[in-house]
Amino acid sequence: MKHSIKITILLLSMFFIAQLIGLGVISIYSPHVTQITDENGNIVNFTSYNIPYGMEPPQGLDPSVNLISIVIAIIIAISAMFVLMKFGATILLRLWFFIVIVLALGLAINALLLGVNYSPWIALAIALPLAFIKVFKRNIFVHNTTELLIYPGIAAIFVPLLNIWTVCALLVLISLYDMYVVWKAGFMQKMAKYQIKTLRIFSGFFIPYLGNKESELIKEARRSNSKKLRNKKMKVNVAILGGGDVVFPIILAGVVLRTLGFLPALIISIGATLALAYLFYVSEKGKFYPAMPFITFGCFIALIFAYLI
Repeated sequence: MKHSIKITILLLSMFFIAQLIGLGVISIYSPHVTQITDENGNIVNFTSYNIPYGMEPPQGLDPSVNLISIVIAIIIAISAMFVLMKFGATILLRLWFFIVIVLALGLAINALLLGVNYSPWIALAIALPLAFIKVFKRNIFVHNTTELLIYPGIAAIFVPLLNIWTVCALLVLISLYDMYVVWKAGFMQKMAKYQIKTLRIFSGFFIPYLGNKESELIKEARRSNSKKLRNKKMKVNVAILGGGDVVFPIILAGVVLRTLGFLPALIISIGATLALAYLFYVSEKGKFYPAMPFITFGCFIALIFAYLI
């Protein structure tokens, strides 16, 4: 949908900042290879990422197998969310969101605190109240600020499991799913409305704003000091960007960071941001659009440039 220029710039800025934070978090959780002796007395390489809270990836798994496992996990998670929405299990859904947010925030904050004694537990102590405010109190500033950290934290878990080709395949699958649920099934719109109106949580950037008509009414009410105008109900528009649209390009950029280096990874983030900007430019007000096909296309064009430099 076409938002005001300020709202569009704000959404794009938050998206790009999240990408940059993601690169920083993933670089901090870089792999460290050490040699250990196994139970048979053989010397083997052991790769550690120093990811806390039991999120350290298993050793020696094939990226293709990991891709299949991730796709199955996503299908199960979406199906479970649909069932819980169907039965109105709001408390359970909020607890689910709360746990995921705490872990993701903890991972990102721990990366920022790297080198501080007991940083995982300090990070968790910071994440808990932020997650509580986000899920149960609904503060717009806290919501959007924590979103900048949540997706880098989530991406840090998935990056070690994939290589460039499997993450590209994942982006294609997610893009196809996004097109189906938005343009065909309409499930994404229902899920977004359910999250905002019923759960009072939204997994993504969320910016309420007034249209031109409502803004003029507020100005008129201030000038005239009219009680009638001040008490008049006004429609509040909402600019949203789903969390999946943010996290998947971070995962690709993170894998590129590990494989090709920082500059190619930054090119991926820039390509994703430019593609999202193009979507905002061509979209129409009041319509839902699947962002992932556009973002994926931008990422793939950027990946070609990344291999050329």
